[in-house]
Amino acid sequence: MFAWYRDTDKPQKRAFWAAFGGWTLEAADAQMFGLVLPTLLATWHLSTGAAGTLASVTLIFTAFGGWLAGWASDRYGRVRVLQWTIIVYSTATVLIGFTTDYSQLMVLRSIQGFGFGGEWAAGAVLVSEYMGTRNRGRALGTVQSGWALGWGLALATYTVLFSLFPEEWAWRSMFWLGALPAVLVIVIRRKVTDPPLYLRRAAKAENRVSLLRIFKPDLLRVTLLGALLGLGSHGGYYALTTFLPTYLRTTHGLSVLKTSGYLAVFIAAAFFGYLTSGTLADRIGRRRNIMFFAVMCLVSVVTYLFLPISDTQMFFLGIPLGFFSAGIPAGLGALFAELYPTAIRGTGQGFCYNFGRIVAAAFPALVGFLSDRLGMGTSIGLFAGTAYGIAVLAVALLPETSHKELDTPALPAAEGSEPPLASAR
Repeated sequence: MFAWYRDTDKPQKRAFWAAFGGWTLEAADAQMFGLVLPTLLATWHLSTGAAGTLASVTLIFTAFGGWLAGWASDRYGRVRVLQWTIIVYSTATVLIGFTTDYSQLMVLRSIQGFGFGGEWAAGAVLVSEYMGTRNRGRALGTVQSGWALGWGLALATYTVLFSLFPEEWAWRSMFWLGALPAVLVIVIRRKVTDPPLYLRRAAKAENRVSLLRIFKPDLLRVTLLGALLGLGSHGGYYALTTFLPTYLRTTHGLSVLKTSGYLAVFIAAAFFGYLTSGTLADRIGRRRNIMFFAVMCLVSVVTYLFLPISDTQMFFLGIPLGFFSAGIPAGLGALFAELYPTAIRGTGQGFCYNFGRIVAAAFPALVGFLSDRLGMGTSIGLFAGTAYGIAVLAVALLPETSHKELDTPALPAAEGSEPPLASAR
């Protein structure tokens, strides 16, 4: 599964670890909110609707941050933008630990989200351009697996701090540890450079493009379908994971320790889902891989949230739920990178991946408001299932890009199902 790594040179390895580290630490910062949410609901007397609104506002700013950072990475360089996005989200995370009311938290979550979206946009395009076609899916799938590691890191921190300190100080301490990602910036500044493919374009001033270039007729179709795919992926994932800790603690009455155990199974399965998706993307094609995981997400969500199952069954069903929910986002990086030319790759990739977050931003808020009427499990399942259905439709209409060299046109969907192996590096 990791044989591809041995074939990479030093600049490729450095780019990979910069993106992987940034994504892992972003995940740790991002997942803190879902873990401390039950505490905030109780201590700040927040409603689930207000909590969902916080999550939704963060997603909106994440989406705009991703689009703008993608454009900025085309204009000013992948590495420079990656550095700044890490500084933004780590600083905002630390400051959240000092908040005293809902409005302060809302402002800082918005800034935090802006950095979150930007980090993926810059990091994913950096790795996409450094890696050859043959291993691009594996490399980006492995980068995406850093999300599971970061979530696991946040969960471990949550378990330790909430066991040692009163909840009022435990949740604040979690956010104060968000300063750690800033250390990564020092390493990036010294070791990582922009990809040669990008530098050649920059030397020709071909990176001076508009944010709206991706909506011109030659790219409009793939941009719209890519945005729908981003919506399906993120809508399902955020509807599911934002309230999953709260669902386990309130609906099923699990303790902090038991909730951590259930989530640990979900996270471990997700880690292998990311890696498997990256491998399959290179072996069976980008579209087939995402289609497989999207369909299985639908099955897993229905089983986990709608069927009458015991706590023990829920524990084990967390394995397929975590595994398949990871597969769609793990496959998006390679597909989106190969849909756009280098001059606007960051803009296109950043928009498609993050557009879904704008519409999906409504999902946590709606889950929160509807949970009082329909129940939290039903509300989560309704929106997650709808989102994964959208993902199935969108990926079916996109062209296949497997084994496509960057800056060559993608094959139409009908012709691209069996791409020629001769073009692989």
